[in-house]
Amino acid sequence: MKNFVLIGAAGFIAPRHMKAIRDTGNTLLAAVDPKDSVGIIDSYFPEADFFIEFERFDRHIDKLKRKGIKVDYASICSPNYLHDAHIRWALRNNIDAICEKPLVLNPWNLDALSDIERETGKKVYNVLQLRLHDSIIKLKKKVESEYSLRDKKYNIDLSYITSRGKWYFISWKGILEKSGGVATNIGVHFYDMLAWIFGKPQHIEVHYSEPLKKMAGYIEFEKANVRWFLSVDYNDLPEEIKNKGQRTYRSITIDGEEIEFSEGFTDLHTVVYRDILNGGGFGIEDARTSIEIVYEIRNLNPIGFNERVHPLALEKLYGR
Repeated sequence: MKNFVLIGAAGFIAPRHMKAIRDTGNTLLAAVDPKDSVGIIDSYFPEADFFIEFERFDRHIDKLKRKGIKVDYASICSPNYLHDAHIRWALRNNIDAICEKPLVLNPWNLDALSDIERETGKKVYNVLQLRLHDSIIKLKKKVESEYSLRDKKYNIDLSYITSRGKWYFISWKGILEKSGGVATNIGVHFYDMLAWIFGKPQHIEVHYSEPLKKMAGYIEFEKANVRWFLSVDYNDLPEEIKNKGQRTYRSITIDGEEIEFSEGFTDLHTVVYRDILNGGGFGIEDARTSIEIVYEIRNLNPIGFNERVHPLALEKLYGR
């Protein structure tokens, strides 16, 4: 049984980490979050210590160490801009880090973390859960087996609209310097998945950008041309989705054929944890390409309408 601590216990994603820790047969010793709305802990680890001040949490971990109680992993679910600092804290306290996406906001932060990994001998793992989704694994194997027989790249449309209320823009997610905007906050694991399957990006365009709300663009990978549209605006949902009373739309088509991967998301964090505990996991270099992609997207000037605009973006943003 391994001992965990959790940084960022009050956020949306934290319960999935708590569940993964429990379901893999391990224990949560302590958690920290400046917000105290963390009653969900009772569903998983009611005996875990909880702190709202990081300084007291840090002192508690030091006291555990002096008592001979080893902390094996720190699960990091804090706001995106704090990931780098919290990973550094874990490594320097002789603790392996399991961090939510994005691992960091800027590519150069990865180099510094690699240096600290070497200095401490501890490891950084990134939650790249789509790489462990059954449908995505099957797709990767399919591409590997058939791409050499094709005479052209795949044509892909990626659509992800996950509507958010007004609260979203008041939170840290509504601050570009803290979240990285929608491409980073909700898109990074899709870009990672695409690069994992279709190779390195060769050309990137941004067609439309309200960076905190919605973006559209195009990426040419080694094996695929991808039109993408990301949004947290309810108005961008297709009408059939609204009519069903749903607030999220997730779609990937390859050469016009829909890839079904809407199911199986709930327990992927447990699969990620099990993979790490069994000696696998995805580290700093695994995360690099997707971090480079979202950094470039964030810093490109939009070029407007052209023939490579995503069809849903064309409809919703350009009215065509």
